[in-house]
Parts: sequence; structure tokens; C-alpha cells
Amino acid sequence: MTRDEIQQIRSLGDKRVREETGLFVAEGEKLVRELMASDFRAQRVYYTEGDFGPDTERVSPKEMERISYLKTPTNVLSLVEIPRRRFDPVALKGRLTLALDGVQNPGNMGTIIRLADWFGIRDVLCSADCADCWSPKVVQATMGAITRVAVNYGDLKAMIEAVGGPVYGTFLEGEPIYDATLTHGGVIVLGSEGRGISPETERLVTRKLFIPPFPPENTGSESLNVAVAAAIVCAEFRRREMVK
Repeated sequence: MTRDEIQQIRSLGDKRVREETGLFVAEGEKLVRELMASDFRAQRVYYTEGDFGPDTERVSPKEMERISYLKTPTNVLSLVEIPRRRFDPVALKGRLTLALDGVQNPGNMGTIIRLADWFGIRDVLCSADCADCWSPKVVQATMGAITRVAVNYGDLKAMIEAVGGPVYGTFLEGEPIYDATLTHGGVIVLGSEGRGISPETERLVTRKLFIPPFPPENTGSESLNVAVAAAIVCAEFRRREMVK
């Protein structure tokens, strides 16, 4: 590999470079094969072992170490074109959708996208200050779910209003989720790790939910990790649908 090639791949850790080039990095055989089998377009594939078809380039383990974003490099790394998806609020009406307000931790972002995929949620709406879903850490954390979940960035308030329907949010003063009436569709808002849901977004919430601790008088942790909260809320919404 040339020095320029290595430098270009390493530069894709920067969001501005990803936006300029329209490329992101994917690593690991399972993830790369899922991307190659989807409608994503792999521009280049580098591998140390295995068979990844034509137009791929074999590199040495040392070269893979130099281009990898992982502490322990895998056998394959691919440069993939970022898909251009159009936000379509009409298609989301009557369906369950996640809205992320300032979720900035890449691990949480990737885990939430993976949860959305698990629970059959096909769209995630994100405020502009959320972690970039095409960063190497987020892509890795999605474990391939990024190929099946559309992540939309923009004016979160405008997107939520365009979708319409009930808007749920998690709050300490909310109604216990296990007692609340939950609808089949709607928008579930999850706030940032530090400040929660912003006041502007909170004004859109029509149903405030609370995930109660156990036992009820428990005075341990003040709150849940946002990805853990997402898992509990999504599971309860889907459980209600299954028992109807």
C-alpha cells in the first residue's frame, strides 16, 4: 500500500473528510460481507486472508494494522460509499420510530441502531449534534444493523412534527411505562447522556414515561444509560403488540 492510501483511510476517522469523500470505513468479515450483500457500494476492500471476490486487494498483516481503527485488527477492511437516503415522514406514520436528541457517545449510538434493527424499527431521527453514524466506532457497534436502519440527521423538532402522532419521552416524573397505555406507532425520544431531552424537544412530548427501579424505593443509580433505556422502552412497546 502507498503512504497516500494509508493516509486517506486514516483520515476517514474525521467526519469532515467522510462528508467530503462520501466514504466510511467498515471492518470485520461479518460486517463487510453484510455490506457487500446489501445495496451499499464498497469502493475498496483490503484483506489479509479469505476470499472477497474480484477487485479486492490483499495486504500484509502489518499494513492492516496501519489502516485499522481497531485495537486488534480483523482480516478485512472496506471503504464504503455513504448512501444518500431521503427522509420520508409519510412512510413513518403509524410506525414506531426512535428520535435521538444529542446522543453523542459512539458506543451508545451504535447500540441504539442495533436495538432498532432488533425490534423492527426501520428509522432513527437524530439531532445534528448526535454522534455521526458513519464514524468507525459507531459502524462497528451496529454489528451490521446500519445496513437495515435508516439514520436521518437534521432539525429534530421539524422531523418529529412532520411524522406526527404520539410522541413519547423518558422522564423521572413520567408515568411508569408498565402502567401506561402505549400505541402501535409513534415517536420515542431519547435524550443525551448528560442533559437528557432538551427543553425544545420536551415541548413536543405528549406522553412522559418513567422506567421504575426495583424495588420501587431503590435509591441507587440516578438514571439509566441511554442505550439501556432504549432497550427497555422498545421491548415494552413490542411486548404489548405481541400480547394483544
